[in-house]
Amino acid sequence: MNIPSTRRRFLTTASLATVGALTASQTIAQKAKGTGPSLDGHIFKAVKGGRKGGESPLEFFNRLKGLGFHGVESGNVNEAEAYAAASAETGVMFHGMVCGWHWGTRLSSPDEATRAKGLANLRKNILATHRLGGSAVLLVPGKVSGPSETHEHVWHRSIAQVRQVLPLASRLGVRVLIETVWNGFCESPEKFRDYLDAFNNPWVGAYFDIGNMQKFAPAEEWIRTLGNRTVKLDIKDWGTKNGFCRLGEGDVDWDQVRVALKEIGFSGWATREGRDKSLEDTSALIDQLMIGV
Repeated sequence: MNIPSTRRRFLTTASLATVGALTASQTIAQKAKGTGPSLDGHIFKAVKGGRKGGESPLEFFNRLKGLGFHGVESGNVNEAEAYAAASAETGVMFHGMVCGWHWGTRLSSPDEATRAKGLANLRKNILATHRLGGSAVLLVPGKVSGPSETHEHVWHRSIAQVRQVLPLASRLGVRVLIETVWNGFCESPEKFRDYLDAFNNPWVGAYFDIGNMQKFAPAEEWIRTLGNRTVKLDIKDWGTKNGFCRLGEGDVDWDQVRVALKEIGFSGWATREGRDKSLEDTSALIDQLMIGV
């Protein structure tokens, strides 16, 4: 039987799974027709967290290296030296930090004190990311939640706050990347593009979540519209029937995603957010669906 190389590699990687998982993976392999280009060498695989209790940074990085990951997006600034040593030994990198406070302490809040607290938190995240050796922070700029937080409010309030940290960001070499989420804000590729352009600053860019925005327009349409504004990617799948799901089981057309990324010349971090059957499963699915090898 003449098995395409992309599927052959995937089936080899999936040999560590159960027979049932292998059958499911074969279904995904058939769904991904393999017509899109390979992004091998242009996509750097990462995960958000996953460090086990009691596991040292070196043990964690060695585990990720063994699974084919290039990096991680989470870290403890109090262990900066241990992270640096683990990275130097393994080649696995800490590439950024998520602003975990951004939902509860929104930069778009009508309360001035809340916005000030959010700004202080953003500064801390930029400093921590720099100390850990990362290149960017992931930020949700606000939420459209009613008369006190309209689309216009989120737009103008968040821009005013983020602009205040850009001198620090540029000095430390840490970019502020805005994530696309279900927050009622910029739910079309054109609006999100225009929002990013309103900053008129190279230290602000897009952290595009492939699965999040599939609900509003095909991921490849977002990618083409945003162009080189996209600096990093979240890897996620979503479907009208099953919501957020295992990679390959939603509505994202991964072949078309790769075509669009190739067109815009994307090269950078792609981080898995969500759960598959295991980290082994995630690594294999990213190789096949996202990278195309």
